[in-house]
Amino acid sequence: MDFAQRLAAFRKERGLTQQALADRVAVHLTQINRYESADSQPTLDVIRRLAIALTVSADELIFGKDERGPDEDLRLQFEAISQFDDEDKDLARGLLEGLILKHQAKQSMARQATRNAAHTARVKPVSKRAMVRA
Repeated sequence: MDFAQRLAAFRKERGLTQQALADRVAVHLTQINRYESADSQPTLDVIRRLAIALTVSADELIFGKDERGPDEDLRLQFEAISQFDDEDKDLARGLLEGLILKHQAKQSMARQATRNAAHTARVKPVSKRAMVRA
């Protein structure tokens, strides 16, 4: 679901017409119609006002369910970590940063291997005759 579809869905869930939402956000009805038909993208200020009018976070409005934020299992763990004292929070943060860096390095190495394989596939083999001439 893209932004336009999420906007329309949130508006309809709240029982608002496009005009009612336009009035709450202080934009013209035509603009709401353009947002919902994906003909136009709102400014950051309008996204903020839309989120307030629809009583959702800007993240919920902009990102799909799986595009942003931790999954439910991690959310519970992060809530537990938020109760730690500062020293333990720093330790948890350091462990997470280390794991994230390890993951990013693995992804980078995999991308590089893919590029190398693609490059090798594009390189034409040199014939023995061409090597003798050189």
